[in-house]
Amino acid sequence: MTDKSLYPLYHDWPVRERLKSFAQGCVIECTGSQLPELAATQLLGRNSAGWWECDLSDNSLVWTSGVYGIFGLPHGSSVTRDEALALYSEDSRAKLERLRTWAIGNSRGFALDAEIRPANGEPGRVMRIIACPVLEDGSVHRLQGLKVLI
Repeated sequence: MTDKSLYPLYHDWPVRERLKSFAQGCVIECTGSQLPELAATQLLGRNSAGWWECDLSDNSLVWTSGVYGIFGLPHGSSVTRDEALALYSEDSRAKLERLRTWAIGNSRGFALDAEIRPANGEPGRVMRIIACPVLEDGSVHRLQGLKVLI
């Protein structure tokens, strides 16, 4: 059952139904395990889109160059989740945290449009976050997906 208090923040889908339901919303036709490799080979490596992953055990982040570009940070620099969250507008950060908590607890993917202020002083921008939980032994251990400027 979808929590109506989160409308109209996002679109979500059950992870177990991703092959059936998400096909129409597929950004790139490949398996999830192929996306980081495609991103690394410049398919997503432009400054307008990138692949990301967050390990829930320690909140460590893995980003491709496109995500660094969106956030206005030097490629390969060490960024904590708290540092990245500080670049979101207050409203977008609150929506993301509420939706992220709900999505992890319900093993659901989501998409959210969020406003950020790049670290390099460039004008604020809006990006779409597309996230999918990664299940191990029936529980969510990581979130991964795409960030795309819109």
